[in-house]
Amino acid sequence: MANNNPGFATLAVHAGAQPDPTTGARATPIYQTTAYVFENADHAAALFGLKQFGNIYTRIMNPTQGVLEERVAALEGGAAGLAVASGHAAQMLVFHTLMQPGDNFVAAKKLYGGSINQFGHAFKNFGWQVRWADTDNPDSFAAEIDDRTRAIFIESLANPGGTFVDIAAIAEVARRHGLPLIVDNTMASPYLVRPLEHGADIVVHSATKFLGGHGNSMGGVIVDGGTFDWSQSDKFPTLSQPRSEYSNVVLHETFGNMAFAIACRVLGLRDLGPAIAPMNAFLLLTGIETLPLRMQRHCDNALKVAHWLKSHEKVAWVRYAGLADDPNHALQQRYAPKGAGAVFTFGVKGGYEAGKALVEGLQLFSHLANIGDTRSLVIHPASTTHAQLTPEQQTAAGAGPDVVRLSVGIEDPDDIIADLAQALSKT
Repeated sequence: MANNNPGFATLAVHAGAQPDPTTGARATPIYQTTAYVFENADHAAALFGLKQFGNIYTRIMNPTQGVLEERVAALEGGAAGLAVASGHAAQMLVFHTLMQPGDNFVAAKKLYGGSINQFGHAFKNFGWQVRWADTDNPDSFAAEIDDRTRAIFIESLANPGGTFVDIAAIAEVARRHGLPLIVDNTMASPYLVRPLEHGADIVVHSATKFLGGHGNSMGGVIVDGGTFDWSQSDKFPTLSQPRSEYSNVVLHETFGNMAFAIACRVLGLRDLGPAIAPMNAFLLLTGIETLPLRMQRHCDNALKVAHWLKSHEKVAWVRYAGLADDPNHALQQRYAPKGAGAVFTFGVKGGYEAGKALVEGLQLFSHLANIGDTRSLVIHPASTTHAQLTPEQQTAAGAGPDVVRLSVGIEDPDDIIADLAQALSKT
C-alpha cells in the first residue's frame, strides 16, 4: 500500500492480500489442498527444520489462512497471527504453549460460559489449574498468583454482560509479576478496542463472531503482540529452551517478537491439529472487509434498543455500557469511544420463567448460541450457555436467572424494537 500507515478500514480490506501471482485473481483464492510440492530435498529439509518459511501441510499452514492471519494481526497492531479452527482451539493452543502440568493461570470470573467450562474442566486433563479473580478489583488477580502461575486471562468486553474491563490496570499486575496478559477481544473486535495498546501481550478471538460477522463459518485467531520477553525467566521453557525436535532451536532467540505465534503453530497446531478449513478462512476474510461498517451499525442499533428497554415497564434493569448512567460507562468511554458493542443483558420482571418466555416469543430475533451475526440474536444464558454453572457462578458471570442476552444485529432498529415490544407484551 502506498500509505505506510493505512487506516483501519483500509487494513480490513487489504491487509495481507495481493492479487494471485499466477491467475491475477483479486479476491484471495481458496487454496483447497492438503499439501505442497517442495522445490527439492534441500528445500524440504529447510522447511521442516524451521530454517525457511513456507507451506508444508495444511494442518500447519495454508495460503488462504495466511492472509487471514496477517489481516487480523494488522488490525490488532500485533507482530504475527495464527488462525485455527475455533476460538476454543485458539485458547487451547495459547495455554499449551505457556503451561506445563501443575502450572496455573488466573482468569476473570466474568467470561463466556464455554471458556469457564474449558478452563475449569477440560484443562484439568492437561494438569492445568485455573484460579478466578474479579475484574472490578485488579488486586484480586495479584492475590491468586504464585510461583507456578504462567498467565492472566481476561475478556476486553465481558460476555454475556457486555461490561468493559480495565485492561491497563490488570496489565500492570501482569507486568509486576512477569506474566503475559491474554485478552479475548471477541466481543469488542479491534474496531472498538485494541488490547495490545493497553498492555496486553496476546490477543485471542473467536473469529466465528464479529470478525466473520455472518454466522456462516467457524474460526479462531491468536495474535502475538511481540511485547513479552519470554527469556526473562525460566517460566516459559517452550520458548526459552532448546527444542530437540527442531535441532535444538531456541524459538524466542530465533524468531524474536514472533516467537509465541511460531511456537503455537509449530508445536501446538502441528501436534494437536485444530486446523482451520481454507473455505472458512476465506469466508472470515470476506466478512472482515466490512467489519468497521458492521460494528458501527451494531453499536448504534444496540444503544437505541437499550434506551427503549430501559423505559419499559416489564424490564427490571438494563446493563449496557453505552448508557450514560451505566456503572461501566466511564470505562467504555476510555477504551471504546466509538461504541459499546452489540451485546448486552437485561432482566425481565418475573425472573427465570419470564426470561424464557420472552425468548420464545421473539420472531425477528433468532434464538441461538452465538453472537456477532448480522442478524439480531437472543438467548437466556441461565438455561443454555451457562446452565452447567452453579447459581453462584452464574451470578458471578453476569448470567443470573432473569438475564436475557441480546446480540443486536444490523437490521432497521425500529423493527428490532417492535419485535421486543410484542414479545414483552406476552410475558
